[in-house]
Amino acid sequence: MSRRRAKKKRNTPWKWVMYTTIVLLASAIGYVVYQGTGAYIALDNFDKSDGESKFEQFEDTVQKEPPKWEGRERVNILLLGGDARDSDKNGIARSDSIMVVSIDPQTKKAHLLSVLRDTYVTIPGHGKARINTAITTGGAKLAMETVGDLMGLDIQYFVYAEFEGFKAMIDAIGGVNFDVEKNMRYTDNADGNRYDIDLKKGYQLLDGDKALQYVRFRHDKLSDFTRTERQRNFLKAVATEMQSTWNLLRMKEILESVQPYIDTNLAVSDMLKLGQLGLSMHVAGSEQVPPLNLLYDAEIGGSSVLAVRDTQKVLEFVQETLQKDEMVAAENKPDDAGKSVEAAQ
Repeated sequence: MSRRRAKKKRNTPWKWVMYTTIVLLASAIGYVVYQGTGAYIALDNFDKSDGESKFEQFEDTVQKEPPKWEGRERVNILLLGGDARDSDKNGIARSDSIMVVSIDPQTKKAHLLSVLRDTYVTIPGHGKARINTAITTGGAKLAMETVGDLMGLDIQYFVYAEFEGFKAMIDAIGGVNFDVEKNMRYTDNADGNRYDIDLKKGYQLLDGDKALQYVRFRHDKLSDFTRTERQRNFLKAVATEMQSTWNLLRMKEILESVQPYIDTNLAVSDMLKLGQLGLSMHVAGSEQVPPLNLLYDAEIGGSSVLAVRDTQKVLEFVQETLQKDEMVAAENKPDDAGKSVEAAQ
């Protein structure tokens, strides 16, 4: 009898290990299902087609619709950032930030292409004006067509967010560790100094408020030129952070936190396809379009704008950029030590 009890006693710890493992596994599966279901619902809520989208007020005057993205060919997404304080009479702010994310699903490479807001271009059906006025003239679709014409790209989707949406996204992913290259300070007297900029140089964790300060700062020698470069560099860091296992597991909460501030024409099915690409994608390069050498200062109608020297060269520049991969170039670049060894031999 005592031997049977001893045997039973010896087996007990293993049973607890087995039970614990089953419970943990079931909990993990339940959590993944919960996150997956919640993320799908959150994605579905991004659809603001029932009178919620601020762009429904515009008639669809786009002259050419981009081809539907099937998931295999290159996809281009226009990212638009606006300052709600500068809203036009239609309740929409001019595009303070304009950027295209161009993704090749075959190579899993993404490129970030930013446009200076004062670039003077042709807005289809409305003549020439600053590119940041396209969105207030005809909504997001007209902005897509205008930027697409400048770059020679079919832009299928847009994502529009104002300041608070950007801050919510950064806070939702727990902030971003980033190296601020210099002290940045600017006093913004509007809204009770809510959007003052005061950053110290150095590597630090930027929460939503500080991240917004960083990407907005343009009070240095090259103004918007350096600001767009900062924005591209910061978005690279955000993309890396979003690919972390922790943030993938928290995708439901992240999506729910930014959903109220986002306007987009992305359907859930498209978001899921893009999400799958994002897991294995890397940022292969980033550039300003047009580059500095293809822009010049001009005075038109009493306003200072950035005019384009040669539109054909801009198209060629974009295509050359999309063929590059900065990561591969960096890996293949010999270091100084290697050069010294080769020279010695």
